[in-house]
Amino acid sequence: MGIKYSKDEIMQYVAEEDVKFIRMAFCDIYGRQKNISIMPQELDRAFEYGIAIDASAVPGFGGETHSDLLLHPDPSTISVLPWRPEHGRVVRMYCGITHPDGTVFESDTRTLLKKTAEEAAKSGVSFAFGPEMEFYLFKRDENGEPTDIPYDRAGYMDIAPEDKGENVRREICLTLEQMGVTPESSHHEEGPGQNEIDFRYSDPLKAADDCLTFRAVVNTIAARNGLYADFSPKPLEGQPGNGMHINFSARGGERKDLMPAVIAGILQHVREMTLFLNTTENSYRRFGSKKAPRYVSWSHENRSQLIRIPAARGSYRRAELRSPDPLCNPYLAFSLMIYAGLDGIKRGLTLPPAADINLYTAPQEVTGRFAALPESLEAARDVAQKGEFLRTCLPESVIKSYLG
Repeated sequence: MGIKYSKDEIMQYVAEEDVKFIRMAFCDIYGRQKNISIMPQELDRAFEYGIAIDASAVPGFGGETHSDLLLHPDPSTISVLPWRPEHGRVVRMYCGITHPDGTVFESDTRTLLKKTAEEAAKSGVSFAFGPEMEFYLFKRDENGEPTDIPYDRAGYMDIAPEDKGENVRREICLTLEQMGVTPESSHHEEGPGQNEIDFRYSDPLKAADDCLTFRAVVNTIAARNGLYADFSPKPLEGQPGNGMHINFSARGGERKDLMPAVIAGILQHVREMTLFLNTTENSYRRFGSKKAPRYVSWSHENRSQLIRIPAARGSYRRAELRSPDPLCNPYLAFSLMIYAGLDGIKRGLTLPPAADINLYTAPQEVTGRFAALPESLEAARDVAQKGEFLRTCLPESVIKSYLG
C-alpha cells in the first residue's frame, strides 16, 4: 500500500475494506518466507499480545523444548495480496518474533537487521540497498511439476517474440507496484529463460522486506502463467547462474566520503561472510564464470570483480557486491554488510588498488595475487568457523545453524 499505517488505521482498514484474512509473515533463519493466517477478529490480540506459533518445525528456530514463540505484526508493512479475491481480501504484514516473556527471539533475523541499522544510525551512518535479483522461468509438465526446459531461448535484453518472458515480467512489475515495491527496470538476462528485475533503493529493512515480497510475487505470477520460477544459483549446467547483486551506499551527513572505507571493510570480511551470502553447494558452482566473481577484488570497470562501482554521479553513486545469490537471507546479508562497512570506517581501512583487468582471462601469476572466495560450502563453513568477525555481529544461535 506504500504508506506507513498505525495499528488503529489497520484495524479501521480491515473493517472497512472487506479484509477476511491477515497473513502474519516472517522468515526462517535461511530467508524462506513463512506465514500464519488469522481472521480479522484476532487482529487486536495480534497487536496487543502477539500470535503464538510452534517454532519446533521451523528451520533454525530450535527443537521441541521451549518452542512457543509469538509473532508481532509491523503495521507499516501491510500490503494487499493483489492475486487474491477483491471480495474477502487477503493482506500481509511482516512480523517481529519474541519469546512468551517478551524478550526478542535471538534468531529473528528481521529484528537483527533493524537493530543493526539503528546501531549504524547512532554512529552517524545511514545505509541503503538496492538488490538486483535474477531468476529462470521453466516450463511445467502435464502434471504441473517443474521441468528444466527454459520458457524461451532469448538472450541478454532481447525483445519479443524471442523474449517470451516480457508479459510475465510486466505482470510481476505491476503486482509489485500494487504492493508498495517500486521496480526500476526489468529485462531478459543472458541465460535461456533467465530474467532480471531491479527495484528502487531503500533503507535496509524495507529493502530486505522487498526481497521477500519479490520472491513471493515472482513465484506466484510464474505459477499463474503455468511456469516455474527458479532462483537457485546454478539451475542449468553451462549457463549463467542467478545472482543477487546488492547495490549499496553509505552516507554520514557532513562527513567525508565513507564509501572507500565501507568497501574496504566488506572486502576485508567477505570470505568469512560468504557462508551467509551463498548458502548451498550449488552456489559455489556459479563462481568464476558468466559474470560471477571468484576473487576478492574491486574495480570501476568490469563485471569479473567482486565489487564493482557503476558509472553514476551524485545521489546515484553506489557500489555493487556481486557474489550473493537469491537464496540468501537478505536480513542477514544486509546486516553483515553494514557491520563490515562500519568496521572499515572505525578502523580507517583503505582500499587496495583497483583490479582493472579481466580476472576471467588473466594468467595465474596475476590472479594469484588476489585472495579467492571459498570454493565449496564446506570451505565456506571452515572460513566462517575460524573467523572472529561473525561473532561480533551475529547471535551464536544463527552462526551454529549455518555451521551445521
